[in-house]
Amino acid sequence: MFKDLTSIQEAREKVTLAYEAWKIWSHATQAEVDRVCEAMAEAGVQSAERLGKMAQEETGFGIAEHKKLKNIVGSKLVWESIRSQKTVGVINHDAQRRVYEIAWPMGVIAGLVPSTNPTSTTFFKSLIALKARNAVIFSPHPSAARCTNEAAYVMAQAAERAGAPHGLIDCMQQVSLQGTQELMTHKHTALILATGGTPMVRAAHSTGKPAFGVGPGNVPVYVDRSADLEKAARYIIASKSFDCSTICASEQSVIADRPIATQLAELMYAQGAYFCSENETNALRKSVFQPDGSMNVALVGKPARYVATYAGFSIPDSARVLVTPLIKIGRDEPLSHEKLTTILGWYEVEGWERGCEVSMALIETGGRGHTQIIYAQDERVILAFGLEKPVFRILVNTMGTLGATGLTTGLMPSFTLGSGGVGGAITGDNISASHLINIKRLAYELKEPPSDVLAPANLPDVPRTEELEKSILEVTHEILEGKNNHF
Repeated sequence: MFKDLTSIQEAREKVTLAYEAWKIWSHATQAEVDRVCEAMAEAGVQSAERLGKMAQEETGFGIAEHKKLKNIVGSKLVWESIRSQKTVGVINHDAQRRVYEIAWPMGVIAGLVPSTNPTSTTFFKSLIALKARNAVIFSPHPSAARCTNEAAYVMAQAAERAGAPHGLIDCMQQVSLQGTQELMTHKHTALILATGGTPMVRAAHSTGKPAFGVGPGNVPVYVDRSADLEKAARYIIASKSFDCSTICASEQSVIADRPIATQLAELMYAQGAYFCSENETNALRKSVFQPDGSMNVALVGKPARYVATYAGFSIPDSARVLVTPLIKIGRDEPLSHEKLTTILGWYEVEGWERGCEVSMALIETGGRGHTQIIYAQDERVILAFGLEKPVFRILVNTMGTLGATGLTTGLMPSFTLGSGGVGGAITGDNISASHLINIKRLAYELKEPPSDVLAPANLPDVPRTEELEKSILEVTHEILEGKNNHF
């Protein structure tokens, strides 16, 4: 109880301080904003390795070297993508329509941070928040509180040294559900950036505050008979094993076109795929998921050998990903759901039309609005997937983890991937600085209003009854005698 009260009080104090800092920062010039963000990005790169190690050691998830790369993406690459954006003053002028668009900041942002990508997400949200002239207060996941606080401190110190006011970036240290709730619902909190598990995102959307949330990413990968199979095999295994599959856009199930399925399997094996037997697949079903359907946290972000040993079987040292041949999808097949670890489902289908159907079933099982991957050279097949799938990132011939987050594609670099209306979010975009500003529109008259609007109205006469006349006389008499004090 005492910890909860302390956490609530801390949230109030930090939001209040951030609000005062924001009132100063909201008047910063574009040059001042960019100078501060440049310094923050540089600080992120300089601390990328140290914080990558800290995040891995604290959470036990993933690979430190891969977290270093994510930290660089969350700082350097994110900054490069927004550096030239106008976020202060007039950001656009349509001379023909005589409309000026003027950027206006949101205010104090509550940033919810996941345990799977804690430091990179903190870097990313700090940069896009300050680029849009906002303040940000982070609520870390309890299992990643130390590294998240350190990442926020790195950003805050760099910002203040470059001229930003104190308190503009901060992080909760006394972490509790009650404290996070207070942070999200505080009167000075203007917006919530929610990255994390489904319960947390739902809580953010239930506060009555504007919120950008994400959805689960049960990402299917269809490999067509027209695909470059060597590239597909290399990319799928590299992406799935990247940071032990802790990015929500990581590959979850391969759907192989039957004519090339055997060859693809052989090529994936050469890259480090271990194809599980039926008994081994059953062991994984029992180990990976809890009776309520949630994933066993002990296996999140773990190497393939660790997962196999936990499930009771051994695999070669060279194995990087456990591949489980599957037939069913949905409630009857736990392994058809999102698996934030080094386990990859495997389906075989006859033709791209059936590949579409299986992809759709997997998306409906838990990835609506998120991401679909396709390896193909046939543009007709690629376009069919793009048109039909209820997802907002269709990645073609590239990795899920690095493609969806913008490292290997032209998508906006981001660690908050919207899942759109179909996924319970307000947008399907990769969230960036442009989402964190309101736009005022200054509009000049282009044409005069219709003449009948300007002409004097012909109002009908009001009939005067005896009762109305009597009431008028009574009120007039009271006014003259000073008895009516309504005026």
